[in-house]
Amino acid sequence: MSWFESLILGLVQGLTEFLPISSSAHLRLTAAFSGWEDPGAAFTAITQIGTEAAVLIYFRKDIVNIISAWSRSLFNKEMRGDRDAQMGWLVIVGSIPIGVLGVTLKDQIEGPFRDLRITATMLIVMGIVLGVADRLAARDETGGKHRAIKERKTLDQLSVKDGLIFGVCQAMALIPGVSRSGATISGGLLMGYKREAAARYSFLLAIPAVLASGGYELKDALEGGHVSWGPTIFATVIAFVVGYAVIAWFMKFISTKSFMPFVWYRIALGIVIVVLVSMGVLSPHAGESAG
Repeated sequence: MSWFESLILGLVQGLTEFLPISSSAHLRLTAAFSGWEDPGAAFTAITQIGTEAAVLIYFRKDIVNIISAWSRSLFNKEMRGDRDAQMGWLVIVGSIPIGVLGVTLKDQIEGPFRDLRITATMLIVMGIVLGVADRLAARDETGGKHRAIKERKTLDQLSVKDGLIFGVCQAMALIPGVSRSGATISGGLLMGYKREAAARYSFLLAIPAVLASGGYELKDALEGGHVSWGPTIFATVIAFVVGYAVIAWFMKFISTKSFMPFVWYRIALGIVIVVLVSMGVLSPHAGESAG
């Protein structure tokens, strides 16, 4: 991997990680359209450490409060009713599905799931799901001629059951094209949560999953020596800087705006990929390195 490739891929990772459009799909597609080798699951996982560092800094107050309260609740029964302590457990519970499936489906994630036909299908299908969820949320928020405004749930109402459902939605993002934030936010909206609540829990829930995945791939990379360390670290730093800016913008955006621009973008991109692959212009395995 060249330094120029790492710059572009780092920018793509930072720009797309927190938007509901799938960063893994865009990394895969950027390489395919540019004629580069597929950066691979290891590169994706390691650069995601950079974007997760942005989450840690942006939500640092929430994270410190959660970790502090959760730690104290282990030894102090009175603390177990504290909402921050409960949130610590809910993040752990919500992380179980992706942990189990990530290990179980590792070979598929690094192989068959990276087929561009699957990526295109997931872009379209999950785009439609996000669109439906967004419309339902908008209907509750604005009401109508014969319908009163419906109050949507906040994170204070998050239960273990809902946390697990969020977790299952997040696990779907193991398939390129799904989008971690898109899947979890869609799940949250369909369960009746406010946009900001769904997005905030989505970001918190991603922390252990992404750091664990990145650490796992980092260990394999150190042992196997198959990663271009200079460019990969450079891309990770770029992803961190750009990712922080995107989080700040996105949290403000969702408080007043619809997700529909992302929905139409996903569907249009998916259709373009299907057409290009069908015409033979783009190989479904374009950019994949041998072996």
